[in-house]
Amino acid sequence: MLTRTPPTGQNSLLCLSSSLDLPAMQLILLGTTGYHPSARRHTACLMFPEIGLVLDAGTGFFRVRDWLQTAELDVFVTHAHLDHVIGLTFLFDVAHESGLQATRVHGTSTHLQAVQDHLFARPLFPAMPPLTFKPLTGPLKIGGDTSGGGTLRYFPLEHPGGSLGYRLDWPDRSLAYVTDTTARADSPYIDEIRGVDLLIHECYFPDGQEEMALKTGHSCLSPVLAVARAAAVKKLVLIHINPMAEDDDPLGLELRNDLDLPVSIAYDLQKINF
Repeated sequence: MLTRTPPTGQNSLLCLSSSLDLPAMQLILLGTTGYHPSARRHTACLMFPEIGLVLDAGTGFFRVRDWLQTAELDVFVTHAHLDHVIGLTFLFDVAHESGLQATRVHGTSTHLQAVQDHLFARPLFPAMPPLTFKPLTGPLKIGGDTSGGGTLRYFPLEHPGGSLGYRLDWPDRSLAYVTDTTARADSPYIDEIRGVDLLIHECYFPDGQEEMALKTGHSCLSPVLAVARAAAVKKLVLIHINPMAEDDDPLGLELRNDLDLPVSIAYDLQKINF
């Protein structure tokens, strides 16, 4: 196993381990916006360093090299829009500087084929990085627990071109990642995320922009809160924030007086002890 010293970052926002006897995993939010990067945020990329697992490969993917602890990497992409896959073109630097020996990219066969045919078309990017594509065919076993690891499952989301949500379950903790979809109080994926300890859910728009959210396949704040309540999740972190919204509270979260669960807005390089 490779060992690296991570850069100094901000304190963890959440600690979800249910017992002091259970070792916490660390989730690093390497990119927390969508569409394009801004001075404040890079596009979607989440990483579990100790098990070499990454969710999405947006522009924040270049930061993987600073946190890598494993010789192999498994990247699970939600879909093939550029803000979620462009970071795959950074793999030459990531692999060279970290000693990474193998990278597997998982997703639907349709999305992976689109990445191969278009992102890595020779006129755009003439050399294939050191990676292999692995179409998803069912639940996968993942590491990260002393009792033998956990399970990763996926489910469809409504979004132009299609998208996936992911749920990761270990015996003592659970997480769901839902991005690029228009949340509704009766969203069909609610049962897929029910009861998770941590829900990381996209929230591109504040309330009042519902028409644009529907048009673009993204979410406003109130429907995301409704989904979290309906699914009885324990904590909610909002991600995939509009890159044009540069203030500290781009969603108007501080104005809400109806929050009945812990809710926060994600920021780049945030560390969550999970």
